[in-house]
Amino acid sequence: MKNNDSRRIDYGIVLMIMLLALFSVTTIYSTTVLMQGDSLKHTVMQVLWYILGVITVVIIMQFDSEKMWRMTTYLYIIGLVVLLLTVLFYDRHLHLLTGGKRWVRLGPLGTMQPSEFVKIPYILMLSKVVTLHNSRTLLKSVQTDAVLLVKLLFFSLIPITLVFMQNDLGTALVYIAIAIGITLLSGITWKILVPIFLLLSIFGGTLIVLVTYNRDLLMRLGFQGYQFARIDTWLNPHEGSTDATFQVLQAFKAIGSGGVFGKGLGVSDVYVPVRESDMIFSTIGENFGFIGSSILIFIYFMLIYYMVRIIYDTKNEFYAYIATGVIMMIVFHVLENIGMNTGLLPMTGIPLPFISQGGSALIGNMMGIGVMMSMRFHHKSYMFSGDDKSFHADS
Repeated sequence: MKNNDSRRIDYGIVLMIMLLALFSVTTIYSTTVLMQGDSLKHTVMQVLWYILGVITVVIIMQFDSEKMWRMTTYLYIIGLVVLLLTVLFYDRHLHLLTGGKRWVRLGPLGTMQPSEFVKIPYILMLSKVVTLHNSRTLLKSVQTDAVLLVKLLFFSLIPITLVFMQNDLGTALVYIAIAIGITLLSGITWKILVPIFLLLSIFGGTLIVLVTYNRDLLMRLGFQGYQFARIDTWLNPHEGSTDATFQVLQAFKAIGSGGVFGKGLGVSDVYVPVRESDMIFSTIGENFGFIGSSILIFIYFMLIYYMVRIIYDTKNEFYAYIATGVIMMIVFHVLENIGMNTGLLPMTGIPLPFISQGGSALIGNMMGIGVMMSMRFHHKSYMFSGDDKSFHADS
């Protein structure tokens, strides 16, 4: 290791990930071993996934912005191929159980969700598109902004469509959130964005009305029954007898029963389905109470703070768009997961970043951390060497 390597690491991000890992392993142990009486398998696997995630971060940190730029198009194409193969060769057994086509089986290694790994190539591609467009635009106008928006829509539509074909609305929403974040930062004029967001708002409101009064039309357009159930659960959580309704109501009870300080590790009086995965926040609320839940949210806040600080420190346009995509990915996951656990948002099956059990989501998020760490790592190396090696799109 070089003498300056330790100074090139963002220890703020490292500390936040370590705290999230501690939260994750402790909560999964509490949920699976102490509450459900399972073996240590889930806890040990989460530790192993974290070890693999750290290795992933270290590998990604070796790539600076120039290398990422050169690799982006190839990674994006590979990602599209992977998403297409998932649509064709999804795990049939899990499809029968859940209705989703998002998992593929890797023999004795179990299953994985490829769409989680494709998020980072997708972020890189959108960032490259914006950086390249802006570097080649001599005179900014409504017309040039419209061209950029069409480019972003084109490179977003293909992966989002493939994810929708996997019956995975939650992950598709994450991709859309990433695209919105990068679009807002791209500099496209509000003369274009405001009418679009107004139309989207009208469209969303119309969908909610149709869900309530004319579901037959939506069924003919391809909407599934489980999607209606999630909306019903969100709008009327105390009515109906579906699995989703039961899951949300039980999460309410678990979080509420934790009070201010929680009941203690492994203490639970409320059964919540899928508690170690999508509903893991209910365990945190019940075991650690309002104080523990607030500490977790504060850790997420600090993680985002350190990420935003990297953007201002590096002053690299390509990095800025990448960081925006990664931040949007994590923030959307946190808001949606906690929102659905507390009834503020509809159920979408989105895991809590760095906390929920599962290797695919954890590795996907650690890939994002690796990219962020790379920004700081190589920016500091340029500063210490005294060389101006900041990357430009037209280089």
